[in-house]
Order: sequence, then structure tokens, then C-alpha cells
Amino acid sequence: MKASRQLLLAALLCGATLQAFAGTVASASTAASISDCWIRALPGDLPSGGYFKASNSGEQPVNLVGVSADAFGMAMLHQTQSQGSTSSMAMVDQVAVPAHGSLVFAPGNYHVMLEHPKQPLKVGTTIPLTFSFSDGEKITANCAVKSAGTMSQ
Repeated sequence: MKASRQLLLAALLCGATLQAFAGTVASASTAASISDCWIRALPGDLPSGGYFKASNSGEQPVNLVGVSADAFGMAMLHQTQSQGSTSSMAMVDQVAVPAHGSLVFAPGNYHVMLEHPKQPLKVGTTIPLTFSFSDGEKITANCAVKSAGTMSQ
């Protein structure tokens, strides 16, 4: 009887230790972060742009592979490309955020193209965007809705 109690106690202690370790690993894996997120509100059903700063405190680069938003029918990663006096936007599958670095998504550069708003955007409100990374990380940020004339955070 004494041996089975010791075995039970040992199993409980091992389980608690494994649970604590798993919690530490999960929280330590969060190397990516999103800050300064904002959305340029355009009238009617026109596509809006989403801008933010993606940071990576990890030892390895991490790729931003997608963005989703319940407030829009479609959200895509885009990059503005200039060729001489003309500019165009191209969809990109992923964007690398360097190790111990950051990447700013701003007008005229990388941005999120937000199409088919489900409701009119209201300046002064916030809209959540969920950012997906290649390591499986998902980060939701509340993004401030700003007027159409806004050019920077």
C-alpha cells in the first residue's frame, strides 16, 4: 500500500512539473509582436489599407504569412512597387521580419489591403486584425480607424 501511494505521489509531481514546463515553453515562443496598427478609412466600398509595425525578438527571422479581419470580406498582404513614375500594388505570400528587428508596414510600402468592408468604417473606432506567422503564431491587434488623408501613424 505504501509503495502505491509513493508511486501516485511521484506521478502527480511529474504531471505538475510537465504542465508547468509546457506553460513556460508556450509563453516563451512568442517572439513576434504587432504595434502601431491603424487602418485608413476610405468611403463606400473602396478598399482600405492597414498599416503597423511587426517586431521579432527571436533568434531567427519569422515570416508574416497572412492577415484576417472579420470586419472585411478579404485581407491580403500587398507591397507597393515603383517603376519610374508609375506605382502598382502586388500581392505577396509572406514577408520576413528579421531576427531582433522590425519591419514597418506603411503607405507606399508593405501594407494590408482590406477589401469588402461589412459595415462602413468609422474614424475613431478600432477594428481587430489577426496576424498569422509561419511558426503558427497568431496575434490579434486592435487597429485604430483613421481618416482617408492620414499618411502615417
